[in-house]
Amino acid sequence: MSSALAQDLASLSASQAARLLQARELSAEALVQACIERYQAREPAVRAWRSHAAEAALAQARALDAGPLRGPLHGLPIGVKDLFDTRGLPSGYGSPIYAEHQSGHDAAAVALCRAAGAIVLGKTVTTEFATFHPGPTRNPHNPAHTPGGSSSGSAAAVAAGMVPLALGTQTAASIIRPAAYCGVVGFKPSFASIPRAGIKSLAESLDTVGAFGRSVADVALLTSVMASAPPWRALDHGGAPRIGLCRTPYWEHASPAAQQQLEACAARLSLAGAVLVEVSLPPEFDTLASVHDAIMCFEAWQALADERLNHAEALSEPLQALLRRASAIDFEQNRYNQQRVAAARARLPEVFAHCDLLLTPSACGEAELGMATGNPLFSRSWSALGLPSLHLPTGTGPSGLPLGVQLVGPAGSDLATLRGGQWVEHQLNRQKD
Repeated sequence: MSSALAQDLASLSASQAARLLQARELSAEALVQACIERYQAREPAVRAWRSHAAEAALAQARALDAGPLRGPLHGLPIGVKDLFDTRGLPSGYGSPIYAEHQSGHDAAAVALCRAAGAIVLGKTVTTEFATFHPGPTRNPHNPAHTPGGSSSGSAAAVAAGMVPLALGTQTAASIIRPAAYCGVVGFKPSFASIPRAGIKSLAESLDTVGAFGRSVADVALLTSVMASAPPWRALDHGGAPRIGLCRTPYWEHASPAAQQQLEACAARLSLAGAVLVEVSLPPEFDTLASVHDAIMCFEAWQALADERLNHAEALSEPLQALLRRASAIDFEQNRYNQQRVAAARARLPEVFAHCDLLLTPSACGEAELGMATGNPLFSRSWSALGLPSLHLPTGTGPSGLPLGVQLVGPAGSDLATLRGGQWVEHQLNRQKD
């Protein structure tokens, strides 16, 4: 394959590639080969992959090309976060404790993707047990900066063109923040929309499976398969949504560039025909980020019981510090914290009374210098409430690194959130041209 052709194929969005694959105008082998060539060029600097199964992926691609169409993901290469058990590949969960671990089974989400025709190209780097201790992955836009976490490898692999789609998970901000830092689209569906069987658990009431891609249509395609929700792919029926500009109680923590980006996007969407309203969150939201943090710590203490009791010496200092904080939270305090989340959830009808989507920051600003995964502040509340959240890249900041915005919908409004997100994406892209 010529380098120019490989470059073009590796730059296709998943939805563009899917249309060509479904029409048999593009072979799965050619697409996989293009992704492998991009991997060979970019991986030494980006380090997005924990394992890479090029030969097995090519063999599967050839088999798909020789047979009938398998499903909506037919022939599409995907990266799988190393938190998911994946047949035939190691599953290390970002920890030396599981360095030699290999499951004989696929996590449910991975099995659903394979059944729909996806080709697993490899496992992408995760932080340690999806917490805050970083892996080796670097930001594809500037390797001196973090890609975010915990789905660092998935976001970076898509951003670097090494794969058109990747699986991730979010407990606090682990899809939205790396999508923001790496400049790709990230979607965290409503809580429990996608099965979590076969995924290393961190926080039982918070962990959510999601996706990275290059467009809203891409993440809709992948999550629709994992959620067994074909209607999520029907994005061509959405008009201008009612948008609530929501600065949140944490607005002062957003950089000036992030604040300006949000305000500018709101103005552009209003000019494009969206009904724009200002939304102030009820007082129950003022401390919701810290409540989320406490719940996550308590549930991590439970989920990582074997690791902390039997392998404490293999845990990083940041994770040990998190677990020490968790040890001070008892059952009654956690139940009270859950009640505080429920009180905030009860106010959501008021929050969305005059809007379909909230427009809010995705992160505090551009990706930070160094490998610390960044502040999850602007996603914690939405993760605690289990709301669908979508990150859209919108521009760059003063350091030349990506900036973007987050759209948040009511619980269970995944299709409406994706439709509204595609309308926003279209308007913002059109105004760039």
